Amino acid sequence: MRRINGTTVLIAAIFATTGALVFPVWSYADRAGTGQANVAAGTVNTQWGPLTAADRDLIVRVRLAGLWELPAGQQAVERAPSQAIKEAGDHLIVGHTDLDKRVRIIAAQLNVALPNVPNEQQQGWLREMSAATGAEYEYKFANLLRAAHGKIFPAIGAVRNTTRNTLVRQLASDANQTVLDHITVLEKTGRVDFDAIANGIANASTASPTGPAAPVPGQPAPSAPAAVASPNIGTTSRPSPGAPGTVNTGRPDPVDSNGVLG
Repeated sequence: MRRINGTTVLIAAIFATTGALVFPVWSYADRAGTGQANVAAGTVNTQWGPLTAADRDLIVRVRLAGLWELPAGQQAVERAPSQAIKEAGDHLIVGHTDLDKRVRIIAAQLNVALPNVPNEQQQGWLREMSAATGAEYEYKFANLLRAAHGKIFPAIGAVRNTTRNTLVRQLASDANQTVLDHITVLEKTGRVDFDAIANGIANASTASPTGPAAPVPGQPAPSAPAAVASPNIGTTSRPSPGAPGTVNTGRPDPVDSNGVLG
């Protein structure tokens, strides 16, 4: 119970301190203007489409994610006592090595400056994991990383939805696949504290619950008919590849037109 309570506080703190990440914080000269005016104030034109402050924020955050999650993954491979944690570490290394390559190429094309060290909070997470051992280490590894990935997930979707820049749109798509893969493999460790994650969300929320009414014990819900197309409609596509519980992150190497990779 003590560990669960402590982790609840830990993850709640992550949600509190990174809550603003879902909606990027921009610095505009005219904060009293309309929403469209504010967006325009932080936008520059490129050959790949307008580049907004939110676009640049995502580019920087993808870079930052790799700067702390890649060493976290390496640490897990080197010292974790269980194979499940080692596998998660392997996915972190592979995923962020790939994303870092892509984000550096895109940043060079769009002339966006990138950080070279994790931010203070991320460095704190790395120190916290480094100080732990055994089961405590595995618990911290799984929950710190799962909470961070869960928080960035909707932010990626928001930029993917609104960006008009083709390079940023592709980066968001690639990051979405990688983050979902990491969430999936972290949950497979069996160490993720879903109660703490749910409590962290609830503590940060101010809206009233919505959705269907709670089920009544002993009273079965009515069955729902299948959602199907008309029988005379032919289809050729199939659901996303990969066995249940896996995410296909295979994709072609990026074109390094600026020679960023050397």
